Amino acid sequence: MRTTPHIASLFQPLEVAIRTVLLPSIAAHFSPLQREMFALPARHGGLAIHDPTKIADEEYKNSRLATEPLIQLISEQKTKIDCVRELAVAEQLSSKKTEVLSNKRKWQVNQRSAVAAQLSPAQHRQFEELCHRGTSTWLTSLPLQEHGFTLNKLEFRDAIAIRYDLPIEGLPRTCACGKANNLEHCLSCPRGGYVHLRHNQLRDLTANLLEEAGCKDVTVEPRLLPLSTETFHLRSTITGDDARLDVAARGIWSPMERTLLDFRVFNSLAPSNATLSVTQALDKHEQEKKRCYGERVIQVEKCSFSPVVLSTSGVMGNEADRLYKQIARRLATRTNQSYEDCIRYIRQRISFSLIKTLVVSRRGFRGTRCERVQKDSDLNILYSNKTLIY
Repeated sequence: MRTTPHIASLFQPLEVAIRTVLLPSIAAHFSPLQREMFALPARHGGLAIHDPTKIADEEYKNSRLATEPLIQLISEQKTKIDCVRELAVAEQLSSKKTEVLSNKRKWQVNQRSAVAAQLSPAQHRQFEELCHRGTSTWLTSLPLQEHGFTLNKLEFRDAIAIRYDLPIEGLPRTCACGKANNLEHCLSCPRGGYVHLRHNQLRDLTANLLEEAGCKDVTVEPRLLPLSTETFHLRSTITGDDARLDVAARGIWSPMERTLLDFRVFNSLAPSNATLSVTQALDKHEQEKKRCYGERVIQVEKCSFSPVVLSTSGVMGNEADRLYKQIARRLATRTNQSYEDCIRYIRQRISFSLIKTLVVSRRGFRGTRCERVQKDSDLNILYSNKTLIY
């Protein structure tokens, strides 16, 4: 591909095998447009499963460009070159490499734009969300069992289906609550407790990260101080004596300073968010949290407040992004690791935590306990007036 020109058509059998063997093992049903989407890099909303018939010519062109200085040297047929020429060739190679990377990025952006132009407004919004940082981390991570960075084959297929809103075989068409059992509904349905599970997993994960980073007095669900005569300018402020937030810790931003965190993982496909861009939805939910708790925390608790808001796909709000970067800095200092490795580790843990809870909420049981017994066993329990003797 990189050494021989004009061979794109020869890769057609390979592309047929990708479409008929490889991709059906990952996604049972996909359209030609989604095949183009799968060919994009993960950071552009794809799976990096390239179409060899489309990239062959581009790869050859980039290969020729990157090796141009070496080709020139070979054509000169010299047995030795002086140091000055050697340094000049090294600089040329570095420059050509930068140019090749720039050309690849431009080509990928053009391919992404071509795919986006064929999508409906709703599909385009969902596709743009996949292009944000954090939504594809679970796809590009090494499967390390010790850190929980693994999915079994069923979970992986379901995760791909959730990523692209593809149908999943074996699921009932109707939810236990009576509504259509589609992706938008299953991420919001309160039956089964999966919305709370998603929230609690992120809360507990963040509390563990704070402890790993060396923060003190880390507590989960701390109660706020009861009010006496305090008044607030915002009517939306929570004033109940039983009010509590999700996590409290000292030393996040400065030594001994107490910080209260409140979490929200919202469904970006829900009707209340569907008309907003992901960035606008994140800002909306952050402001709601601040209106509910910000004034009370600052005036009564005398500490700082950070709303931690993420979409179900893993896109972080500004406050959440700032928090996890600060945790990464503290973790890097404490463990003598680089900041880049620490922030990558944090993003990976968050990404896998979210995708696993999404998979569970997509397939999880939402009926009653009696329904489960009747469906999963052959036992018929008949209630009567008789007394059971054990």
